[in-house]
Amino acid sequence: MSQAKVLKVTQVKSAIGYRQRQKDTLRALGLRRLHQTVEVADSPAARGMIAAVSHLVEFEEADRAAAGAAQEENA
Repeated sequence: MSQAKVLKVTQVKSAIGYRQRQKDTLRALGLRRLHQTVEVADSPAARGMIAAVSHLVEFEEADRAAAGAAQEENA
């Protein structure tokens, strides 16, 4: 069975001074503050949003199962 892919996205730069559209894109990704990391389902739409704010975020690919296991270890 194939594992669902997720993208771990972290905001590494402030959106202050950038256009409202880029701030809205960060919010759509679920990012609210600096150094916050969220997991987003890997899809063309998500990759497009990440590309639009690539100068403000870093991302890495992960398996949903591996990401869930890492969260359980931290709990």
